[in-house]
Amino acid sequence: MNHQSERLLRVIDRFEEIDARLAVASDGAEIIRLSKERAKLSPVAEAIAAVNAARSEKADLEDLIDSLPASDEMALMAQDELPEVKEKLERLETELQILLLPRDEDDDASVILELRAGTGGDEAALFVGDLFRMYQRYAGIMGWKIEVESLSEGDAGGFKEIIATINGDGVFGKMKFESGVHRVQRVPATEAQGRVHTSAATVAVLPIPEETNIEVLDKDIRIDTYRASGAGGQHVNKTDSAVRITHLPSGIVVTASEKSQHQNRANAMKNLIARLYEKEREEKDKARSDSRSSQVGSGDRSEKIRTYNFPQGRVSDHRINLTLYKLDDVLAGAGLGDFVTALIADDTAKKLAEAED
Repeated sequence: MNHQSERLLRVIDRFEEIDARLAVASDGAEIIRLSKERAKLSPVAEAIAAVNAARSEKADLEDLIDSLPASDEMALMAQDELPEVKEKLERLETELQILLLPRDEDDDASVILELRAGTGGDEAALFVGDLFRMYQRYAGIMGWKIEVESLSEGDAGGFKEIIATINGDGVFGKMKFESGVHRVQRVPATEAQGRVHTSAATVAVLPIPEETNIEVLDKDIRIDTYRASGAGGQHVNKTDSAVRITHLPSGIVVTASEKSQHQNRANAMKNLIARLYEKEREEKDKARSDSRSSQVGSGDRSEKIRTYNFPQGRVSDHRINLTLYKLDDVLAGAGLGDFVTALIADDTAKKLAEAED
């Protein structure tokens, strides 16, 4: 028996064990835990059952063909059906393989989304505003909740920096491919001669861990309060309610400036833990650098991942060489899903290829 067959048997055994335990469980916490595990295993168990059924159907057809004269009507019907069943079996086996691929344990997590203006001055800040609205609209389409935690407005509009949380199911699994440098090519409103300028913004997507063993000691942090500022009198705090937390051992600094000081402290601590957790993830990724090289969602924030070209109405993702001439649709959120789907498919294909090597 090969390794994959053993793994499939373990999945089925565990799935059946969970069903048996759920049938007699009375403890609420145990029922919740078992139900969550069952929900995760259910797609794999169903895929295994579908593959086994297709294999049985294929074997029955082949036995029928072998046992009858080639001219027999039943044999002829079986010969006609066999190619379709083989094709179905191949598709189901591929789907099962994908389900068995190593999964990022944080794919189901909510995220902290950080956008910062890069090169380009006022135009870069305006572009951050465009990107944030794109993610707002995409979150709305996906049924996620997005909430701003901190922002610094640009002098001409947009944002020099904006930090938000996106809460929902499977957010990180979709959004992790957005980390990196996004470029915009367009004619700024202040450009008298109509020349196209290139500006940039940095996007970081950090998973919010449901459970973590990260401990932040009081002696390791410095907490400062300050008065946040905003353009035109909006979002201006009348008191020093904004919070900045500095983690002394790592040098990580987080801020929150949108609510009460008490809420800002809680949000800043959540962001700090997410950053420390991401630091741990990066260290683990470096230890697995051979496999990381194939993952488009590596989160390298210095990597130029996508260009938004306004004169030509196109958006190009440089990691997968995909260009779509639907800039307005992408910025409206709906078109972003096309890139997310393509990036997930590319990542999955590369993992499948590695699994076969």
